[in-house]
Amino acid sequence: MLAEENGLKGDPRLQAISQAIRVVPHFPIHGIMFQDITTLLLDHKAFKDTVDIFVDRYRDTHISVVAGIEARGFMFGPSIALGIGAKFVPLRKPRKLPGEVISEKYALEYGTDCLELHVGAVQPGERTIIIDDLVATGGTMSAGVKLLERVGAEVVECACVIGVPDVKGQCRRIGKPLYVLVEPRKADKCYPD
Repeated sequence: MLAEENGLKGDPRLQAISQAIRVVPHFPIHGIMFQDITTLLLDHKAFKDTVDIFVDRYRDTHISVVAGIEARGFMFGPSIALGIGAKFVPLRKPRKLPGEVISEKYALEYGTDCLELHVGAVQPGERTIIIDDLVATGGTMSAGVKLLERVGAEVVECACVIGVPDVKGQCRRIGKPLYVLVEPRKADKCYPD
C-alpha cells in the first residue's frame, strides 16, 4: 500500500521525498529508469522524513528485527531499527558475510542474484520487517522473505521507499504486505547514452 493511501494523503513530506530522488535513464542497462536515492541521502530533511515515516509506522508493532537488503536497504534499515528499538540484520550478497550463512537465489529485473543471512542472526518467532530502497518485480524482497522464514522469523511486512505501481499493496510474488512511500518518477531530462 502506498503511504498516501494509509493516512499520509497530502503529506508534503512524500512529495519532497519523491522530488529528492534523481532519475537516471538507461542505467544500468538500456530501458531501465534508475531511481537514484543517493540524492535523497544528500537532502537531510527528505532523508530524515523518510526514516521518520517508517519509524512512525513500526514504532508500536513489537518488531524486533529490521532486515535490510544490500546495499541500499542498509541506508535506511539501521536508522529505522534504532528508532523502533530493534536490531538490524543485513541480508547480503554472496561471500560478503564471514561465518556460517544460509542463501536464497532469486531473479532480478535484469539478471539473477543471491542473498545471504548469518546463521543465528534471527531467532525463531522474531517479528521482522524487511526494508529496501525500491521494489520493481518483488524478486529480491521475496528472496528476503524466504530466507528469514527459513530460520523461523515472522515476517510482518516488507517496506520500500519506491515501489512500482504493479507491486504496491499485497504483492503476490512477495506474499507479504508491502508498504511503499512513493512511486517511481519519470526522468526530468534525458541524459545521453
